[in-house]
Amino acid sequence: MNASNRPEGVDLAARSRSRRRALQAIYAWQVGGNRMIQVIEQFRHEQDMEIADLEYFEDLLRGVEKHLAELDAGIRTHIDREISEVDPIERAVMRIGAYELRHRPDVPYRVIINEALEVTKRFGADQGHTYVNGVLDKLAAEWRAVEYRGKGR
Repeated sequence: MNASNRPEGVDLAARSRSRRRALQAIYAWQVGGNRMIQVIEQFRHEQDMEIADLEYFEDLLRGVEKHLAELDAGIRTHIDREISEVDPIERAVMRIGAYELRHRPDVPYRVIINEALEVTKRFGADQGHTYVNGVLDKLAAEWRAVEYRGKGR
């Protein structure tokens, strides 16, 4: 960790841009029904990916696809409807956040939730961030119990 309390070599702004691009890509994947590899290729060519962390972007997309059943099962326990009935933006944000909570222990849960809320405020429904916050906070309490109860709280 460096003086700003982040892992060496991590560009936080680029990671934020990667999450925004990942939201757009996962939204397109959910709605369009294309294979994830096609979505990744499309975004590589159409988006301004040099200002984002391309490796992180691809990890988010491939991770959501690979672990979709596990992520949706975790989300499902904290929502009041079928996952298919959740707004597609909020569903994409929750899937990305759930993936990061479960499979990216290098990213603090507070960062994951904060980034999810910011992107939901920007792209989602008026109060969508409240819904996303509730779900991801409960998942953090389960999947990151030690961190959630410890210093990160």
